[in-house]
Amino acid sequence: MEILNDDNQMVADAATAYLSKSHPIAAFRALREHDAAHGDNRAILSEFAELGWMGILLPEEVDGADFGARAAGVIAEEIGRNLTVAPFLSTAVLSASLLRQTGGTALAEWGAKIAQGSAIVALALEEGAKHRPGRITTTLSQTGNSLALTGRKSFVVDGSGADRLIVAAQSAEGLALVLVDPAAEGVLITSQRLLDDRNAALVHFDEVSVPKAAVLATGAEAQKALDHALCLGRAVAAAEQLGVAKAAAEQTFEYLRTRKQFGVTIGQFQALQHRAADLYCELEQVGSLVATALNAIDAGSAEAEALSRAAKAKMAHVGQQATEEGVQMHGGIGMTDEMDLGLFMKRDRALTEFLGDAGCHTEWLLRHRGI
Repeated sequence: MEILNDDNQMVADAATAYLSKSHPIAAFRALREHDAAHGDNRAILSEFAELGWMGILLPEEVDGADFGARAAGVIAEEIGRNLTVAPFLSTAVLSASLLRQTGGTALAEWGAKIAQGSAIVALALEEGAKHRPGRITTTLSQTGNSLALTGRKSFVVDGSGADRLIVAAQSAEGLALVLVDPAAEGVLITSQRLLDDRNAALVHFDEVSVPKAAVLATGAEAQKALDHALCLGRAVAAAEQLGVAKAAAEQTFEYLRTRKQFGVTIGQFQALQHRAADLYCELEQVGSLVATALNAIDAGSAEAEALSRAAKAKMAHVGQQATEEGVQMHGGIGMTDEMDLGLFMKRDRALTEFLGDAGCHTEWLLRHRGI
C-alpha cells in the first residue's frame, strides 16, 4: 500500500471530508432531478478554487498550487467516490496542463482564471465515436492575412457553457492547438447529454477567424504538449474511475455483511466470498498501478506514457468487474434507480471511453513492445 507524502495526505484528507459532506451522491441525484448535472455547473468552481484544486497543476505565478499529478489523482478519486459533478478533468487537468506546457500570455490570463475558479476551459479533441488523437481532420488554414478554423468536434466534455475551447487542428506546420472563443462567429455548439448525465458538446467550426495570438503552439511543440496532457488526463481519469469502483465495491461488501438469506448473512456463502476477495485484490492491484503512473508523471519518467495507458486499460476491466459484481450480488434491487450502483456503473462506462478504452491502450502497449 502506498504511503502518501504529507502534502498529498493533506489533500486526500481535505477531499474526503469536503466532498463527502458538501457534494455527495445525494447532491448528484439532486442535480440530475433538476436536469442540471449536464449543464453549466459553475457553483462548484469557486469552492474548488478556494481549496486550491482548480490550480492543482498550475504554477504559483498564476495563483496555482503546483502540487502535481499525484495530488490531482487523489482529488479525482474522491470525486469518483461521490460522483461529484465538476469541470475538474476537463479544466483543471487537461486544459491547465496544455496552458502550462505552451505558456505565454494564454497561461498568464486563462491559467490564472482557471486557478481562481472564474473560467471553464474545455479541450476539443475527439472527432468520432472513439478516441483517435492521431486522426485529426479539423484544419487551421491561412486565408490572406488571417487564420481560419474549420471542422467538427464531438464529445467535448464540459464544452457546453465553456468560456474557451482549446481546439486541436491540423495546420501547415503540423498539429496546432488553438484557443477559441465559443461565442465567435462561425462556432456552433450543440449540447450533448452523456450516459452518466454529464455535460458535453458537439462543436462545429465554419471558417472561424482566429487571431495568430490565439495559436498556443504548432508542430512538435504542440504535439509534445498534447501528448503530456493526454498522459496526465488518462492517469487522473483512471484515478477517478478507481474511486467509482471502490465506492461500488464498498457498498457491495456492506450488503454482503448485512443481507440475510436462509437465516445467515449472504457474506458467509463461500462462492460470494471468493468473488468478493477477487474483486478486493483487483482493486488493490489497479490502485497501485494508478499511483505508480501518477508518480511517474511527477518524476518525469520515460515510462509515464506506458504506465498511464496500462492504468487506463486495467482500470476499465476492474471498473466493469466492480460495478457488475455489485449489481449481481445485490440481486434484482441492484438494477433499480434507487440504488447507487446503477449510477456508479454509468459513470464507470463513461470514464472507460473517455481518452481511450482498454482496447485502444492495450493495442498501443503491444505495438510499443513490438508485438
